[in-house]
Amino acid sequence: MTFDRDVPGWERVAAGVRRCRLPVWDCTVGLVTGTGGALLVDAGSSLREGARVRAEAQALAGRRVTHLALTHPHFDHVLGAAVFAGAEVFAAVGPAAAWSAEGLRTDAVRHGLDEREAAGAADTLVRPGHEVSGDVVLDLGGGREAVLVNAGPGHTAQDLAVLVPGDPPVVFCGDLVEESGAPQAGPDAVPSRWPAALDRLLALGGADARYVPGHGAVVDAAFVRAQRDALAARFGVSHRP
Repeated sequence: MTFDRDVPGWERVAAGVRRCRLPVWDCTVGLVTGTGGALLVDAGSSLREGARVRAEAQALAGRRVTHLALTHPHFDHVLGAAVFAGAEVFAAVGPAAAWSAEGLRTDAVRHGLDEREAAGAADTLVRPGHEVSGDVVLDLGGGREAVLVNAGPGHTAQDLAVLVPGDPPVVFCGDLVEESGAPQAGPDAVPSRWPAALDRLLALGGADARYVPGHGAVVDAAFVRAQRDALAARFGVSHRP
């Protein structure tokens, strides 16, 4: 296995687990590898960015990406997905309208993505072939598992988290957790249930896990608890862990 090879920009989170903070929107993509497969968490904001991630992930894993987990249907996390030909694509169950190519294209342009890049990605948009309603365990080989969990709603109506058991455990949180700024609550957010979603993340990973936010630096359980409490106060949610 070649996973311990260094590729600039890819941080080692735990054994067999890496992540990269992409430019412009500081969006995280993650990579989990075993002897028989490689899971990518999120795909970047465009076909060009997705192609860069694909090449770097393949160099790290020594194989193509076999599974792709999309944490939620926002352009900066999903518009690169079309370049991962042959990968099984997973997302949390939810309304099909959230995967509207035109809606994602419009949002991408509004946030500054080049119009031609946005149109190209929207025209080839990959929608999830597997919808996760509870949890799904992926066997990546060599004892490596990844657990895909429907952790929302919160940031959106369909938030997927990824638990990588190990020492320490790693939880990819998507935008349920953000470190580089306050969590963003757009029109598709479900604020009344967001704090409970963070409780689910904490139950998944436990006190010693490393929590990888959708944007920003890797954090610990104390940070997630503090963000949960801040969200409850911000949205006026009466919440008991």
